[in-house]
Amino acid sequence: MKNMHKNILCSALGAVFLSTLFTPLPAHAELGGIWAKERFQLRVRALGVVPEESSSVNIGGNVKVGNALVPEIDLTYFLTEHVAAEIIAGTARHDLTHSSGADLGKVWILPPTLTLQYHFTPENSFSPYVGAGINYSIMYGEDTASGFSDLDVGNGFGTALQAGFDYWVDDHWGLNLDVKKLWLNVDASLNQGTIRADVDLDPWLIGAGVSYRF
Repeated sequence: MKNMHKNILCSALGAVFLSTLFTPLPAHAELGGIWAKERFQLRVRALGVVPEESSSVNIGGNVKVGNALVPEIDLTYFLTEHVAAEIIAGTARHDLTHSSGADLGKVWILPPTLTLQYHFTPENSFSPYVGAGINYSIMYGEDTASGFSDLDVGNGFGTALQAGFDYWVDDHWGLNLDVKKLWLNVDASLNQGTIRADVDLDPWLIGAGVSYRF
């Protein structure tokens, strides 16, 4: 896990070096008061949710969680020229299967994630950033597969690391690529709790889309 963290951060630092190759944009407006529009940035992204799960099941085997591709929106608020907070919103439906091949059901996951970011060169056309924060994943809409009953997946807190960049086409519009890694543990059960699993979902959230700053 530590090596994974280092790889993400090193990739981001490498992006900072590459940013010196890009010509700065015209100076962006100075940050105003706490509700000044210059402090806000919106993004709309296509988000790939790729669990990297491991699990322990009381009947043996393990639980597999399917990938998902969903729309996602986020809001970024700049506390200073370089430091910002980002909250993301999106929801995804995942298939749950057992390693034996049995279909267990489906569940919707709403994973709001709040990160504190550092933007290295916000004045440049190429503007990389790194971040870290917390996640609270809400599980809902469980749909139990035939042959089982009462699928229940608990909510869970997690932690997140993030790296990404904006490429600004002009003062307002840009392209964005963003990667987050979450560490998230949840409990799941079937058949009135007779089948139980402790699942580390640990998903990658890989997003690409459009950025807008006011």
